[in-house]
Amino acid sequence: MGKRNPREWLCLKRTVRFGETDAAGVVHFLELFRWCHETWEASLEKHGVVLQEIFPTNQINTSQLVVALPVVHCEANYFQPLYVGDIINIELNPEKINDSSFVLRFIFKRNGEKIGMANIKHVSINPMTRDICALSKQINLWLHESSLNF
Repeated sequence: MGKRNPREWLCLKRTVRFGETDAAGVVHFLELFRWCHETWEASLEKHGVVLQEIFPTNQINTSQLVVALPVVHCEANYFQPLYVGDIINIELNPEKINDSSFVLRFIFKRNGEKIGMANIKHVSINPMTRDICALSKQINLWLHESSLNF
């Protein structure tokens, strides 16, 4: 798994696209949550996690997944509007809550200014029984390494 500075694999830079805006010409509120997931997936990949081993796909049967990680709570705050062409940085700060859950904290910045934030809580469950269970080794390692101060 990754030996780089966690900040390298906990940030995503992106440009706002036209299709992400609403009729008022600003980013639709739902896009922030999509960008959160995109940032999380990019972080996992940069860390060496195989996404098909974490998320269900047509290549893997749900019964083959060790755990499922449903969202049980999400919230966002918007401080400034975003427009087509804006370049933003999304910072991810994961935090393990206990053996079966974690929260992903995101900060959105434009030109260094904080323009939004979001929190998404996941709980680990057995994909067959739907009972709460321990987080997978991969997720535990990612959470541990992402919290190290280099």
